[in-house]
Amino acid sequence: TDLNGVEVKRWSLPDITLPINAQLSITAVLTLQGATVQDTIQAWQEKRNVSRHAMDLKQLNNGVKVFPRGWKCAHCNLTTNLWLNLTDGTILCGRKYFDGSGGNNHAADYYKQTGYPLAVKLGTITAEGGDVYSYEEDDMVEDPKLSQHLLHFGINIDQLKKTDKSMTELEIEANLSLKAEWDAIQESGKKLVPLYGPGYTGMINLGNSCYMNSVMQVLFSFKEFQDAFALPSEQIFETSQAIPPLDLNIQLAKLGAGLLSGIYSQPQYENQDQLGVRPQMLKSLIGQGHAEFSTNHQQDAHEFFLHLLNKVEDNLLTPLHKLFSFQFEERLQCMQSNKVSYSRRTDMVLSLPVPLHAATNKDEFKKFDEKYKEAKQKKLYTEPNSIVRLKVPMSACLEAFIADDIIEGYYSSAVKANTVAKKKIRFATFPQYLVVQLKKFTAGDDWMPQKLDVMVDVPDELDLNHLRGNGLQPGEELLPSEELSAPGPTANEEYVSQLMNMGFSFEVCKKAVILSNNQGIEAAMNWIFEHSEDPDFESPIVQPSFSQPSSLDPSAIDLIVSMGFGKELAILALQKNQNNIEAATNWIFSQQDEFFPTQDCDPTLPIEKANESEKDISDATDGNLNDGKYRLIAFISHMGTSTSCGHYVCHIYKDNRWVIYNDRKVAISEKPPKELGYIYFYKQITNV
Repeated sequence: TDLNGVEVKRWSLPDITLPINAQLSITAVLTLQGATVQDTIQAWQEKRNVSRHAMDLKQLNNGVKVFPRGWKCAHCNLTTNLWLNLTDGTILCGRKYFDGSGGNNHAADYYKQTGYPLAVKLGTITAEGGDVYSYEEDDMVEDPKLSQHLLHFGINIDQLKKTDKSMTELEIEANLSLKAEWDAIQESGKKLVPLYGPGYTGMINLGNSCYMNSVMQVLFSFKEFQDAFALPSEQIFETSQAIPPLDLNIQLAKLGAGLLSGIYSQPQYENQDQLGVRPQMLKSLIGQGHAEFSTNHQQDAHEFFLHLLNKVEDNLLTPLHKLFSFQFEERLQCMQSNKVSYSRRTDMVLSLPVPLHAATNKDEFKKFDEKYKEAKQKKLYTEPNSIVRLKVPMSACLEAFIADDIIEGYYSSAVKANTVAKKKIRFATFPQYLVVQLKKFTAGDDWMPQKLDVMVDVPDELDLNHLRGNGLQPGEELLPSEELSAPGPTANEEYVSQLMNMGFSFEVCKKAVILSNNQGIEAAMNWIFEHSEDPDFESPIVQPSFSQPSSLDPSAIDLIVSMGFGKELAILALQKNQNNIEAATNWIFSQQDEFFPTQDCDPTLPIEKANESEKDISDATDGNLNDGKYRLIAFISHMGTSTSCGHYVCHIYKDNRWVIYNDRKVAISEKPPKELGYIYFYKQITNV
């Protein structure tokens, strides 16, 4: 018997008297590498193949120069998830996420149009290179000539490599600020009271996995995640037919049960850290096939949050992403005709800029900065807790986000020409949980990553009701829609043929003839000479596309509206299904999670004020859509100079107190550093 009085039997191996299946099982267990060893080998040995296009990539001499900031998608004005095409320098958005957020696939579509194969993700360019994707090979790849390809567009990463030493010196100079940040966020120097038990379980850092630990702790503090994974964990274990290391539901259930059971939240020794949960298999599974999350490198917690929700949605019947999903209302106004269009786009995170010019303590900061520089010259020590940072109110961040944006080259269906438009963003719906990311990370003029050393005055309660959009207003006139049957302009075939005989490509000739209004060879040639250095010179001409509610059968619209759906949704469904009522109705029920097209760059889609029946099936949230009042319940903080290094911790409001989760350490927070957070989690007050 063992120490607990349980009868056990021991065998000396090898033992041929054992059943053959038992012998095979024992051998497999003894020879199997542990998950930690396997993951470590995979993380450090995984290599990307050199692209077949890298060594002889043709780059157009079109004069394009790329600046280190201010990027926008050339087709839809998105400012995130952007890729630089290495052939012609066009900047386009990436793929669309499961919920419709992310990009609009314009980079992939551009490859289909042009055949230009390689693109590098903006924001990943460092002295060591960048993330390069090959659309033709459909994989992340290595580009040995990346520095040469980037230099073509004015990005000199060879020069960046020469600044490595100076960057180290800058790190040393920045130690005062960094140390002050680390001390404040981790609440160093304070005698924090450790917490143990269910819900106060720490997570072991697997090597730069604090970004994952912080996100998982926050999510499993939400009742909805507990109900989906932790509470039914035994049922998930018993009913799943999948292989456990490959089943996300099992791994999340295992983590949830571990965090909430309290089994792993006991002090090993008096005043020592708790044992904590080791989510090795979960990390391996979530990162499987991902160029970044499959490595042991530090990552961006914001990107991991979106990636995780994507994975969860793919593996669950429960649409947990609806907890965070909401819609923006985008209003575009043609400045020449003053006519407007309304559209909606779905998002999961409210990403706010931090306008340093709106700081409320500029004078105080200036005085400190002068004293600090003087102290450095005299080699005098400055206490980290005396540092003064610029302080920006979150209200200023919101104002910067919703500020009108002027769009040049906007095609107006009212004046049938490119003109200037003004874009305004408001909230169409509010989520149950509002996730706010502060854009603290940027690139300097030298392309080196930088983090804004700033504090943001974050309120415990946030009211966004004044930022609600109201759709089409009295007195506003919608931009006209153009008929589907109305063909785009065609090129005179004779002119195109003559130009091609001069050595120009078909697409260039066709574009030149059309855009010179078929006025003749001379006019087309003049257009070619004037636009030969345009970034899209070789690209096929893109005819404007429009939605066409005027071509729909009014009786079909009325019939769908009579079923309880809104007019706007009826129009959209009929457009998607060629005016077929039955198909349109089926589409509504099958596409509830994609109620509105997401950033499809169709500025003429009319969206009237949505009625309640439309809201019922909206993919925005299951919460109260009518209330934009929120209360802060958690935040994730980052320490360090960029998302590729440093450390993450999270603070969660639980049992009427703030609790800090720092990997395995869990304690009562004395002074939660809300002003230094990176990602904030708010919950609708009606649901708190």
